Amino acid sequence: MNTTNNAAIAEAIDNINAGLERVMAGFAHLKGLLAPEIEEQAFDPRDPANKQEDGKLTERGIEICYRLFDAGKTKYAVGSEMQISFSAAKHRFEAWQKAGGVDRVKQPLE
Repeated sequence: MNTTNNAAIAEAIDNINAGLERVMAGFAHLKGLLAPEIEEQAFDPRDPANKQEDGKLTERGIEICYRLFDAGKTKYAVGSEMQISFSAAKHRFEAWQKAGGVDRVKQPLE
């Protein structure tokens, strides 16, 4: 009887794992549909032109942050790629949201 219970439990765990894999694949598919692709990243987030001498972002750096958010990057990822603090990335994320998020008017990169 114990062997039968163990087999049933193992089968249930396998079914749960298979279901979770399908759910995760579905989430990945949805994320691909919802997050716009970044345009062959025609910019370098670590370009010195993105920051002023005092370390603050230039207008170009701000736009690059916004484009990274447009591409679905997280605040942590943008902070890392731009080499700015999480709080600075969070501030830029909130400003990006106020500007309209992905529907905002994109500024030219100079």
